[in-house]
Amino acid sequence: MIEPSSLIACTLADGVFVGPFVAIAHGVCVGAHTRIQSHSLIREYVEIGSNCFIGHGVVFVGNGFASGELSQKRHAVVGNNVSIGSNATILPVRICDGCVIGAGAVLTKDALTRGIYAGNPARLLRSLG
Repeated sequence: MIEPSSLIACTLADGVFVGPFVAIAHGVCVGAHTRIQSHSLIREYVEIGSNCFIGHGVVFVGNGFASGELSQKRHAVVGNNVSIGSNATILPVRICDGCVIGAGAVLTKDALTRGIYAGNPARLLRSLG
């Protein structure tokens, strides 16, 4: 971890890199050998897999509600080997293993097909097989 950063009751596996000015909230789990670049914000209970790259200024918007029920919170779940470009915004969605999320993308729906997603709202541009 490069200071100053704010890590609050989160779990970081071996080999995780956290850049400066990163805020990681309570209950976040980050897998081994993941890199989180500067100025990123990861809200409560997000799960990030191993060998991921989180670019500069990525924001995980937290605590959405599933089915409109206040009692059932959703959070983002990022698979392994995922790359998220700078300034992307990730809502409470699931991202499958091996996805690439383009810089500046706003991911509003689950990314369940391994591929490249970009745009606002982000959409699948190309499958990666």
